[in-house]
Amino acid sequence: MAIGWAGDGAVQDQIDATVKDAIKRARSQLPQGPSLEHCEECAAPIPEARRKALPGVRLCVSCQQARDEEDERFSGYNRRGSKDSQLR
Repeated sequence: MAIGWAGDGAVQDQIDATVKDAIKRARSQLPQGPSLEHCEECAAPIPEARRKALPGVRLCVSCQQARDEEDERFSGYNRRGSKDSQLR
């Protein structure tokens, strides 16, 4: 089958590289270091169970949810554009 300039497995290599980059980015955003006892944004106490479950936690649950929603809105990742660019 003629595939143009791309070699065998080139599309899969691109997908693998994209997944590896996403994993690397997600890991770099994980909190590190000691957990705080109080939220750095609203000063609410952070429960001990949360601090143990998430080492390096800096925000209470409600502030973290608000930040996650904000990050989702401004993620800058355009899935449609990404797929279109692969078809060119």
